[in-house]
Amino acid sequence: MAQSAAPAAGSSAIPAVAPISLKQIAPWALFVGILALLLLYFVGAEQGATSLIAGENVHEWVHDGRHLLGFPCH
Repeated sequence: MAQSAAPAAGSSAIPAVAPISLKQIAPWALFVGILALLLLYFVGAEQGATSLIAGENVHEWVHDGRHLLGFPCH
């Protein structure tokens, strides 16, 4: 019962980690933002007035997602 759950005062089990700078995050944030806008376009507007792909295939793939997000499609 003499064991302690806390580590000894001199030892550190977790090494210090440098903070992530905005320069490192910016390209990934831009990539994720563009990807999200592209996904939003395909779910919300594709097969409408701004259709880029002919046919009904894209509409059928994202049909349930449109209703889930509140986009009218028919």
